[in-house]
Amino acid sequence: MSIEGLLSQFASQRILVIGDLMLDEYIWGKVSRISPEAPVPVVNVTGETYYPGGAANVVRNVREFASQVAVMGMAGTDPSGMRLVELLQRSGVDTSGVVQDGDCFTTVKSRIIARNQQVVRVDRERKRSLTAEQLERAFVYLDRTIPTVSAVIATDYGKGFLTQPLADYICRKAREHGKILTVDPHPHTRLSWVGATAVKPNRGEAFGAAGLPPSEPISPVLQDQPLLEAGKRLMGMWQCGSLLITLGEQGMLLLREDASPYHTPTRAQDVFDVSGAGDTAIAVFTLGLAVGATPQEAAELANRASGIVVGKLGTATVTLAELQASL
Repeated sequence: MSIEGLLSQFASQRILVIGDLMLDEYIWGKVSRISPEAPVPVVNVTGETYYPGGAANVVRNVREFASQVAVMGMAGTDPSGMRLVELLQRSGVDTSGVVQDGDCFTTVKSRIIARNQQVVRVDRERKRSLTAEQLERAFVYLDRTIPTVSAVIATDYGKGFLTQPLADYICRKAREHGKILTVDPHPHTRLSWVGATAVKPNRGEAFGAAGLPPSEPISPVLQDQPLLEAGKRLMGMWQCGSLLITLGEQGMLLLREDASPYHTPTRAQDVFDVSGAGDTAIAVFTLGLAVGATPQEAAELANRASGIVVGKLGTATVTLAELQASL
């Protein structure tokens, strides 16, 4: 099938995104002077905008292409949590899998932007995992939801929602129902995702998860032996169908047991802000696999989409029209 044919099927897919939900706050302003109190700029605020962040940003990216998206995660009942859930619902996302807990402090990442540049980022977070009762309810939700979706995306930001028991259950249910499962891992939680369809770490995460010291990138990528060794170890550890390692300005490296390593160079024209590029990559890669693209085709689509989003300010998304134009 042609690439256009694959893209035309994105809209009919139903995707479940699971992971750490956050709220991204952007505080916009102007800088006219340096503070007399410290050598820092004084920002006069002109506006504020809010977007779903973390795993919810993956939801945003999927929603640009697919009409049916469900999300599973945790948010507080604080004003930030209420705003986050409202933003998702307003965009047509199924939030019935979101656990809203009064004891949960919603993670908020505040970015102060002046002259189209990020001045500082302020994070407010308290890591918290599901209680035993909440975990049981999560299992019930997965039993009900996974059979109805085309694919599942698990994205771990290390904030506590994804634990090994939950990861094991997701893997088992996806396998039982023959569903595509893609994972964006976190190096610090070191969760095992045995049997996933594909896992997408970045270069640093790949070396960390493989237990290898980081090394400087080598060009050409297919001759980067430390990177290839890290990928080989991860394929053995995770027993996944594909391993897609994002490499920033070097593009992406796709590894599979039954094929030679495949490198797709970066498609970015201008790099303005790398925030959320990984979220865009996992969203488009998963959608590609869901409509029957080969892993190589899905990687190319994900690379194209990431190349577009880094040219935008903030945790932005890519539209179908933009992706079609880039092809």
